[in-house]
Amino acid sequence: MSEAQLPDHDALVAELQALEAGIDPCELHGSLCGYLSAGGKHEAATWLAAVMADPLLSAPDAGGPMDQLYRASTRQLDSPDFEFEMLMPGDERPVSERGDGLVAWCRGFLGGFGLAAGAKPPLSDESEEALADIGRIAASDLSYDDPEADEDALAEVAEFIRVAVLLLHSDCVLGPRHRRKLN
Repeated sequence: MSEAQLPDHDALVAELQALEAGIDPCELHGSLCGYLSAGGKHEAATWLAAVMADPLLSAPDAGGPMDQLYRASTRQLDSPDFEFEMLMPGDERPVSERGDGLVAWCRGFLGGFGLAAGAKPPLSDESEEALADIGRIAASDLSYDDPEADEDALAEVAEFIRVAVLLLHSDCVLGPRHRRKLN
């Protein structure tokens, strides 16, 4: 598995169940990405404790699905090739399950972002709007009436969120990092 490839959704489900973590894999990935996008302090051994706001949590097993989740997420967010992707149930799953996973991912993102960013993150107007849109999606109660249209809508919303996350990460992490290099 590539260092920038997310783990299998089902493998992460199994690891979280074994740990009795009580969090959905999509929500966990959203929390991690929100935390990273806001510039949260992290390292492989402590990211889970930081993201879950529980200093007693142990480091994920090296090479396991949660370790892969952390390593792939950090690489994808920092990639100049915009290869960031969200961990979601597979395309073979019903659109309702994938839609619920997207909403859970957004809820997690907001929590992780708020945890790391604090009250006044350095956001552009576009990023503030994107964060508000993620909030609206996180609060959504989706209905599924037309499977074909629902598939298209889910793909569009997922792509919007992906780009919004990259924009937020750019404002909070890449921008300050580049300014430090210039000084």
